[in-house]
Amino acid sequence: MLASIEKAGENYIVRFERALNYTVEEVWPWLTENEKLAQWFSELRVGELGNSGFMQFDMQDGTCEKLEITDFTNGSVLEFAWWDDSVRFELHEASIGCDLVLIETMNKITDHTPKDLAGWHVCLDVIGALLDGQHIERMTEWKKWYEKYVQAIEKIT
Repeated sequence: MLASIEKAGENYIVRFERALNYTVEEVWPWLTENEKLAQWFSELRVGELGNSGFMQFDMQDGTCEKLEITDFTNGSVLEFAWWDDSVRFELHEASIGCDLVLIETMNKITDHTPKDLAGWHVCLDVIGALLDGQHIERMTEWKKWYEKYVQAIEKIT
């Protein structure tokens, strides 16, 4: 399912939701443990967890960017700066498993935005597949979702 994208004041709010057949305790490590994180987002790492902590983004040129954690509740919320924007992961218990929500708050839409949104979309699908012990062909999926996000962005800009 495509993420919802809406204009909210000066920002854009993108909301991805995934219902997973796994408990919060089973999903949380995929967001916060570097060994698991590397399996679905190879450039992103936890530097230090907590409200004064940070994430690290490997720029693939020998440097890393520190991304400040701006909200953290162990087992349920991980929010961090995404350069001028923010990314927030939430886990909510559900009757079966949990709901994984990713909210990206963006200051502006650029030509790169559909690429990023397709990337987040596939990353979340990869988490679900990994939990299920399955594999997703990332580039094939990314190309499919990229076209859909290009169309979605055209509708709101």
